Amino acid sequence: MARDWIEWHRAYDDPASPLSQRLDAVVGIIRSALDAAPPGEIRVLSLCAGDARDISTAALDHQRARDLSGCVVELDPDLAARATANAAAAGTALAVRAADAGASDVWRDVLPVDLLLLTGIFGNIDDDNIQATIAAVPAMCRAGATVIWTRHRRPPDLTPQIQTWFTAAGCPSTDFLSPGATAFAVGAQRCDAPVTAPLPARLFTFRDDLW
Repeated sequence: MARDWIEWHRAYDDPASPLSQRLDAVVGIIRSALDAAPPGEIRVLSLCAGDARDISTAALDHQRARDLSGCVVELDPDLAARATANAAAAGTALAVRAADAGASDVWRDVLPVDLLLLTGIFGNIDDDNIQATIAAVPAMCRAGATVIWTRHRRPPDLTPQIQTWFTAAGCPSTDFLSPGATAFAVGAQRCDAPVTAPLPARLFTFRDDLW
C-alpha cells in the first residue's frame, strides 16, 4: 500500500512530534545557510518537497527571502498546491513543479544551486539509490553550496555510511543533529568539489516496503 503523504503531513500539527522536531532542525540549518550566503541570488532546489514547509518557514520574515530562486519539486498535486501557497506567502520567487523529483530532467535547468534540500528522501529509497543520489550532488551544486538531508536512525543506522558517501563525493559534514540513536537525523554538508559531469536520467525511486 502506498503511503498517504497528506496524512503523514498531519504530524506537523503536533509541535511535540518527531516530525515537527525534525522540521525545526532543518529550518535552523537553512536559516544559518541564508545568513551566511553572499549578496545576490540564492538558487535553491528542494526534491520531494512536500508542502515546502521547511524552506518556506526558514524564509518567512528572513531578509534574504526575496533572493531565493529555483524550484521545489513534489509529485502529489495537493501538496504541490500547498507548496506554491507557502512559498509565495514567505515572499520567495521559488517555483513549484508537480512532478517526479527522481527524474533529473524535471529540475536540471535550475542547476547549479546554492542550497540543495534532500529531506524526507533517504528513508524512502534503497541504499544503492542513496549512494547514487549523493554521487550526483557535485553535479548539482555550486562551490560552497549547502546540502541538507534527513534519515531515520533505526537499526541498522545508515547515517555514518551516508556521511562517508558525502565525504567521498567532496561534500564534508558541517552539521549533524539527532536527538538519539534510534530517532531522526538531520545532516548538512558543504559541496567543495562541484563538477560538470552529466547527471543520470534518474537518481532514485521511492519504495513503499522500507517503512
